[in-house]
Amino acid sequence: MGRSSALRPAPATPRSALRRRVDRLWREMAKFGAVGGAGLLVNLLVFNLVRHVTGLQVVRASVIATIVAIVFNYIGFRYWTYRDRDKSGRTRELGLFLLFSVIGLVIENGVLYLATYGFGWDSPLQSNVFKFLGIGVATLFRFWSYRSWVFRTLPARAAVADAESILEAESGRPRPRAYR
Repeated sequence: MGRSSALRPAPATPRSALRRRVDRLWREMAKFGAVGGAGLLVNLLVFNLVRHVTGLQVVRASVIATIVAIVFNYIGFRYWTYRDRDKSGRTRELGLFLLFSVIGLVIENGVLYLATYGFGWDSPLQSNVFKFLGIGVATLFRFWSYRSWVFRTLPARAAVADAESILEAESGRPRPRAYR
């Protein structure tokens, strides 16, 4: 075992490939959670502000707060969490984001509606607890739908072609045929 074998990277194993995928998923979940956590604060702050300043009914105040949080979250997801994802179909992306966000809005506010009007739990503490619970249930749905349908990964072939075009642009000359 000479020096050269110590410098060579170990061959990729199925276990290391799985580990990389799990690491990527954890990073994605952490970023999603960070944006979602900030969105949660925006949602709860706007909800309580609207509810107590305007005197609107609890579910109406919640819907307004959810819409503000949806706008906040889209910006965070597109430009931070999923900034490396396919950007070619922004109209499609935004349409799907809004569709799945509205479904999440219905889930989130359905929980609050049921607690408020189904069980009569309408104190400020109860409203916040069920608002938070509704956000939690809707977040599970949103995470799955956003990563599966809205912010999709680029196909491997497209990612390689994009990388090659960047390299060609930087060097000013086309890459040799063997690398294409």
